[in-house]
Amino acid sequence: MSTFGTLFRVTTFGESHGKSVGCIVDGCPPGLSLVEADIQIQLDRRRPGQSNLTTPRDEKDKVAIQSGTESGITLGTPIGLLVPNQDQRPHDYSETDLYPRPSHADWTYLQKYSIKASSGGGRASARETIGRVAAGAIAEKYLKLVHGVEIVAFVSSVSNIAMPFINEQDERLFPEDFWELLNTIRREEVDKDAVRCPDKTVSDKMRERIHEAKEAKDSVGGTITCVIRNVPVGLGEPCFDKLEAKFAHAMLSIPATKGFEIGSGFKGTTLFGHQHNDPWVLKNDRLGTKTNNSGGTQGGITNGENIYFRVAFKPPATISQEQETATYNGVDGVLAARGRHDPCVVPRAVPIVESMAALVIMDALMIQQSRKTVASLLPPNPNIPAAMSGVIPKLSETQKQ
Repeated sequence: MSTFGTLFRVTTFGESHGKSVGCIVDGCPPGLSLVEADIQIQLDRRRPGQSNLTTPRDEKDKVAIQSGTESGITLGTPIGLLVPNQDQRPHDYSETDLYPRPSHADWTYLQKYSIKASSGGGRASARETIGRVAAGAIAEKYLKLVHGVEIVAFVSSVSNIAMPFINEQDERLFPEDFWELLNTIRREEVDKDAVRCPDKTVSDKMRERIHEAKEAKDSVGGTITCVIRNVPVGLGEPCFDKLEAKFAHAMLSIPATKGFEIGSGFKGTTLFGHQHNDPWVLKNDRLGTKTNNSGGTQGGITNGENIYFRVAFKPPATISQEQETATYNGVDGVLAARGRHDPCVVPRAVPIVESMAALVIMDALMIQQSRKTVASLLPPNPNIPAAMSGVIPKLSETQKQ
């Protein structure tokens, strides 16, 4: 399906070498100030040709709002967003008329639809994510205005080169500087380097590894870590739409993703329960947790702490290195794919991860807000027991003893 979300719904359209790509955003609240510049900033962070670490395809990715606004204000009606493709080269893909690319979607799309886009990856191309990023920018603007939500992603590993927190471990799970990083990291800091890793020493090694892969006509994978701050309490829909389940759905729908973990993730399986549990403490007149191994959710519902997760991306499938493979009819042969492709996708995938995170939070917020609004219309019910409402009765002197 090409639609994501329940109340804040996004439908993307377009193929990698078609006339255009874009999306329709349905369910955006009316009255939000919105112009192209609000959306363009994230598209500029995603677009190709930013550095010699990315594909040289020269696309400006300039977005045009087609509908849903007037005088720079959202109307509450569907918002159409269009981005023209300007540097298509469909002739670069003549080899894929004979060979399905190893680990690409050429063959599976053909089996599913009995037809496929003859150039590029069609809908399987990362070019499809332009619509996601554009829609996510709208969601993020609303979340920032209304709740001060901050979403920041960064590259945490490339190949086997990783920021220290990924490999270090003690009974606290992550070192202290990791928690400080989650609390303070800003996009401006992430974007200082083309790799988008905030650790310069590690970033330099990552850049060298990407260049090595590029020179060898090969590719490398990596991971992106994302933190979301100031998220309202109570978001998420148990049992099947728990917030972490929606994040997993969103992140694993991004092209080239192969893994997702939230909070302590797989590291958490090595601890005992007393080490992993997050004790409750009073924080600014509300309950919070002393630690945050849960990653900001419990029972699939946000608890007000920072949400953090990590997404794994495989090495891009399309490489120019010769590969022994087979044609569509099973004849052995050698494929050296042409075209312009990223040797590593994670630097450009950072705003894609942020945008999908914004879509998840925005949709969950609208669902929860609708529940609260409907419930608020009911008259007060004096028959609700204290144990069901979280009201703690005062202890008698005997009980205190």
